Amino acid sequence: MTIKRKILITGASVAGPTLAYWLSRLSMDVTVVERAPEFRDGGQTIDVRGAGKLVAQRMGLESAIRAKTTHEDGLRFVDAQDRTQAEFGIGAFGGNGPVAELEILRGELAKLLIGHGRDAVDYRFGDSIAALEELPHGVKVRFEQGGEAVFDLVIGAEGVGSHTRKLVFGDEVQRRSFKLYTAYFTIPRAPGDERQMRWFNAPGGLSVCLRPDNLGTTRALLSFQEAPSAYEKLPIAEQKALLKQKFGALKWETPRILAALDDATDLYFDQISQVKMPRWSKGRIALVGDAAYCASPISGMGTSLGMCGAYVLAGELGRHDDHAQAFAAYEAIMRPYVDQAQSVPTFAPRLASPHSRVGIAIGHAMLRMSNVPIIKTILARFLTPKADAIALPEYANMA
Repeated sequence: MTIKRKILITGASVAGPTLAYWLSRLSMDVTVVERAPEFRDGGQTIDVRGAGKLVAQRMGLESAIRAKTTHEDGLRFVDAQDRTQAEFGIGAFGGNGPVAELEILRGELAKLLIGHGRDAVDYRFGDSIAALEELPHGVKVRFEQGGEAVFDLVIGAEGVGSHTRKLVFGDEVQRRSFKLYTAYFTIPRAPGDERQMRWFNAPGGLSVCLRPDNLGTTRALLSFQEAPSAYEKLPIAEQKALLKQKFGALKWETPRILAALDDATDLYFDQISQVKMPRWSKGRIALVGDAAYCASPISGMGTSLGMCGAYVLAGELGRHDDHAQAFAAYEAIMRPYVDQAQSVPTFAPRLASPHSRVGIAIGHAMLRMSNVPIIKTILARFLTPKADAIALPEYANMA
């Protein structure tokens, strides 16, 4: 008989609410704490594909996700005059190209996931873990907002900079840097914005992108290549000033984007890196999603890893009365999938955003030749995430 555990999950983005839903299906007593004071709407565009889409189907959420997609129907590489240099539709590379069938804002997906299981899960916003102490039969947790409680298990489902991971695992984490910084924020929609993502490259490894959303606004992305320089720790005002300095000389839609940056309230600015951990559990505490194995946004696998990891972790906890056996089985199933997702070469940003005008022209020419077999094979390696490269178990007690 499966033990009905009392479980604390930290983080309410994608992996956390997915895990909470499945654990509640197993009649577990689930609490989710989220540091943000309230639900964070919007966010950057992510995709639900491959095995992640299968998890959504098993949750009965595919139709709801489809209704909330951004309606992005392709990708257009453009020059400074907005002339198309190369183009891909949703059907490119057998439907597994750079734009997926289900493109959705991170906040929109999180809202669906939270709402889907909220009646059976206790969500607490505006709080986080201050300290943990593992006991013989549980974990005593002290919360930032006061109070203590004992849980059978604690699962960290936070982001790449996970506070819970730091408390439990210390410096065991390794960050594999791509020497790339990316900023995401929302700007007002303009008449020229369309249902395709537009990508503009400029010399120096700079890229500027505009993506549609389903909320009447437009999502802007600014990326530049540089070794880790702690820019992500700067105050917001200094981050905005830095972005203006880096991109101020560019044309295309860049002046409009930088002008809107002043009023942006949702700027997310960070270095792009992967999280590599020698183990994902310690005693009664485990990690899932980006906190354990972020593959980086350029992998195209973040959502699939988070949703699949949450599904497998819940399934193994339902299958094993011994949490140590459940954690070991979860890791054994997910490690190969994670390793493949993280096999992105460190030079990928230089391929996506060449440093010279000649490099940009060559890149566009290769993209235009995507139907040539040898070119298609090369491009497929970098443009088609292996999101279905896992055989998801079927857990009878979660059906």
